[in-house]
Amino acid sequence: MVLEITGARVLAPYLGTSIIVWTSLLGVVMASLSVGYYLGGKLADKKPDYKTLSLIILLSGIAVGAAAALKSVILFFIQSQVPDLRWASLVGAFILFAPANILLGAVSPYSVRLQFSDPKQVGSTVGNLYAVSTVGSIAGTYLTGFVLISYFGNTNLLFSLASLLVFLSVLVYPLKIKTKCASILVFSLATLINSELRLKLAEVGFLGVDTKYNRAWVMDSLDPVTGRPIRVLSTGAHYVQSAMFLDGDDLAVEYTKFFNLADYYNKNIKKALMIGGGAYSYPKDFLANHNGAEIDVVEIDPGLTELAKKYFNLSDSQRLRIFHQDGRAFLNTTNNKYDAIFIDAFASSIPFHLTTKEFVAKVFGLLNNGGVVAMNIIASIEGDTGKFTRAEYATYKLFSDYVYLFPVQYPKNGNKIQNIILVAVKSKVNLSSKTFPVNLWTSEVKEDVPVLTDDFAPVDQYLAVFRYDF
Repeated sequence: MVLEITGARVLAPYLGTSIIVWTSLLGVVMASLSVGYYLGGKLADKKPDYKTLSLIILLSGIAVGAAAALKSVILFFIQSQVPDLRWASLVGAFILFAPANILLGAVSPYSVRLQFSDPKQVGSTVGNLYAVSTVGSIAGTYLTGFVLISYFGNTNLLFSLASLLVFLSVLVYPLKIKTKCASILVFSLATLINSELRLKLAEVGFLGVDTKYNRAWVMDSLDPVTGRPIRVLSTGAHYVQSAMFLDGDDLAVEYTKFFNLADYYNKNIKKALMIGGGAYSYPKDFLANHNGAEIDVVEIDPGLTELAKKYFNLSDSQRLRIFHQDGRAFLNTTNNKYDAIFIDAFASSIPFHLTTKEFVAKVFGLLNNGGVVAMNIIASIEGDTGKFTRAEYATYKLFSDYVYLFPVQYPKNGNKIQNIILVAVKSKVNLSSKTFPVNLWTSEVKEDVPVLTDDFAPVDQYLAVFRYDF
């Protein structure tokens, strides 16, 4: 279970945390364990001795260590070469975690065979071994999820697990202890080198941090468009979640500027809500440009908030309230009313429960008359890669006749995958065609996909057909 939970965190920065990724990982783990159970049982009948069991455990430790050492290279290659998320997650999970799980699966039947001495006690022998195994799995699950990931990070945790397995192999069969001690030393050195490398990278402006929800990177570089010095927060290998210029306070990421469309439709915004804080680029900009206005920010990950305070100039303000909880849960419990609601929870995907009819009903229920909602989407408008956009558009149209799409990077190309800002207004908008803002999508939006509901929201399937590189 330690390997499985850590595996999800290993895959997340490259492939996301959608149900597709989890399904792939769970399927690979169960299939690998099944193969291991079968092969372990066959091998135990042919050669039941502690030397072989020790070798199996040693090889499993080496497999885990190899996964820790090679994960970034392998996943980066898969992400760049396999556009379909379903195949990418399956291949990534298989290459990294199938070998170790097959070997670990072989341990249980082999251990049973070694403990088998009295046919009258086979039931209690098997029961005791599986009881101990299950208790260990439960302890590993809670310890990894609640403590280890947050404090050690997935790389150090994998190296530590590899070293532990090598050490256990020594306990099982102490012959050739020099070889096994050498393996422990190698993994220990690899862990130490990894820690030292992280420190050196931090010194040159590259910081990797494991939070409770994300693997986050903070990087200093030059903006490829303007050439200005920029600091970037990323929770994925190929896209920027938030950024700020180091020589000014203007917004650095183009799509965030389009949240200001809310002022175009409502010129008197006094109280706003933002779901998805990241590095808090837009909340800081909102406070700077809306004198006296207040904004509530719902960010599920307190680790990102801490990074924003430490590296992205986020400071405390009486006009800024931060809530560390799920965005849908916040909407379900708050009684606040807002003039504008901004939704920017899109990373490698978007939580399906922040897209559905029931969610949008909550959003419009919290908007004052004339209130505006602006949502960041990453997809196209047309074609198969635009199904999510069209489904979300149809969902918002249930609550407003005034729903607009603003493609950011390619305003005239509906087939391009890009940031798209969906804007919906609660009440009638009287605007002449001459005053339409830039990038407004004026072509037809096809009604060929159903609205999204809590019961049926195939968001991950719509988004699995493409990968984007931002």
